[in-house]
Amino acid sequence: MPNFDSLVAFPPSADATGLWYIVGTGASVLVDCEGAPPIGVRSPVETAEPPIFMGLLDGVPAWAVGTNEPSDVPDGYQWQPLRSLGAQLDTPSWMLAGRGVQLVEWARTSRFCGRCGTATELATRERAAWCAHCGLNAYPRLAPAIIVTVERGDTILLGQGRGFQGMYSALAGFAEPGETLEETVRREVREEVGVEVGVIRYFDSQPWPFPHSLMIGFFATWVSGEIQIDGEEIVDAGWFKADSLPEIPPPLSIARRLIDDWVSRQD
Repeated sequence: MPNFDSLVAFPPSADATGLWYIVGTGASVLVDCEGAPPIGVRSPVETAEPPIFMGLLDGVPAWAVGTNEPSDVPDGYQWQPLRSLGAQLDTPSWMLAGRGVQLVEWARTSRFCGRCGTATELATRERAAWCAHCGLNAYPRLAPAIIVTVERGDTILLGQGRGFQGMYSALAGFAEPGETLEETVRREVREEVGVEVGVIRYFDSQPWPFPHSLMIGFFATWVSGEIQIDGEEIVDAGWFKADSLPEIPPPLSIARRLIDDWVSRQD
């Protein structure tokens, strides 16, 4: 598995040749037919935005840079949506591409100080956009969100979100200010499907670059209530057995890993 060292400053001893994660308008990345980014000492396409050093992937420098997605690209490369790259890449490689997309989007939306309006510059010792006029640091935005499977006996509660075209998944929602993650789990489950949960257990976490979420996965046990969907975020929900699951998310997502873990425990 590739090893990635997250760094802000480019090491003096590092090779000049690196991987270039070039981000177009939206979450699109310039890659070859296998999903790999260009390799070189600089970006192979013209960019108006400053490159961001992300760190070392197995000792190879990795850069992220934004552009307006020019049509003139190197032979053998194409623009591809980040989401579709998940079917081609291993998880660490896809996560690094997602990191590049998030950092470029952060740099694009942090060009001016939110306090005084002065143009910012990238800090050299930490991941921040620094305002030389008032000293404000703007750090990359992360939105913590819980995702949870609710278990009742030999069934699991899955919901269909609006716009997901028949796919059922674990319930999810963003944490609010002043709220613990456990409180978020209870509130989101109650709001979306009208169910109360008891024991809550942590599972795992996953960065999710659409656009800047950090998904924190949990298992929860049902204690009371029958399904009453909110009709806004959730358009359908139900209790499913392991041998009769509906269409569920692809393996890349933490939602799928939560469901797969539950299925593996049903024997």
